[in-house]
Amino acid sequence: MDLMVEASPRRIFANAHTYHINSISVNSDHETYLSADDLRINLWHLEITDRSFNIVDIKPANMEELTEVITAAEFHPHQCNVLVYSSSKGTIRLCDMRSSALCDRHSKFFEEPEDPSSRSFFSEIISSVSDVKFSHSGRYMMTRDYLSVKVWDLNMESRPVETHQVHEYLRSKLCSLYENDCIFDKFECCWNGCDSAIMTGSYNNFFRMFDRTTWRDVTLEASRENSKPRASLKPRRVCAGGKRKKDEVSVDSLDFSKKILHTAWHPAENIIAVAATNNLYIFQDKAN
Repeated sequence: MDLMVEASPRRIFANAHTYHINSISVNSDHETYLSADDLRINLWHLEITDRSFNIVDIKPANMEELTEVITAAEFHPHQCNVLVYSSSKGTIRLCDMRSSALCDRHSKFFEEPEDPSSRSFFSEIISSVSDVKFSHSGRYMMTRDYLSVKVWDLNMESRPVETHQVHEYLRSKLCSLYENDCIFDKFECCWNGCDSAIMTGSYNNFFRMFDRTTWRDVTLEASRENSKPRASLKPRRVCAGGKRKKDEVSVDSLDFSKKILHTAWHPAENIIAVAATNNLYIFQDKAN
């Protein structure tokens, strides 16, 4: 007989969500975790499967008054009473469970003021936050919207301390990305083990890495055609317009069906995992 590996659920935590769950985050106390959907965040005990506490509820009495939804949520890596959640309006709220059991009142509110000159029909859609991640140190958090990654200092709510453009060349293509629904894609982001670099995905099986100390960035491609085992990845460049150089890829030839939404970075080593459609790629630093 062939060896068959199958996953069997140890516990099933049920009946607490009406909408799709978008986030699960285990608390640093290792006893509780949160689950979030479009309108609610629930707190669970890992040993109790049949009940949870509702800690955030943004559902209005009249659903026609609904203006935003929760897009992601995460616990602080060290402070078990602190959590953040992001919204489709591009805002991030930090809540302290010590101040009240129902975290409807946030203790911090992070939002970057919009530049009126760049406002367009797509502004609200592309400002929606698709992912939020605390740094391992717990001092910063990173948010991903459609075109950029932002790093926030938890002590400064007014604006991010860093903004990294992921694929700014797509700004002129927003109309067609809206028509093919790609503008609603939810890209995730992640930190490396020492918080010095961040990574997120893009289209055409490209993924982006940003070095926070040198401010250098690179675009790499995860594809079967371009990556043989043990071969090193070559940086890729996208040509936004004008004359295309030999190694560059034209914006018009990007494949929007090939997208990297999920990425992960090993907590201690320079090893990354990249999910490209139905393929999982694992890359490691050449120095390893």
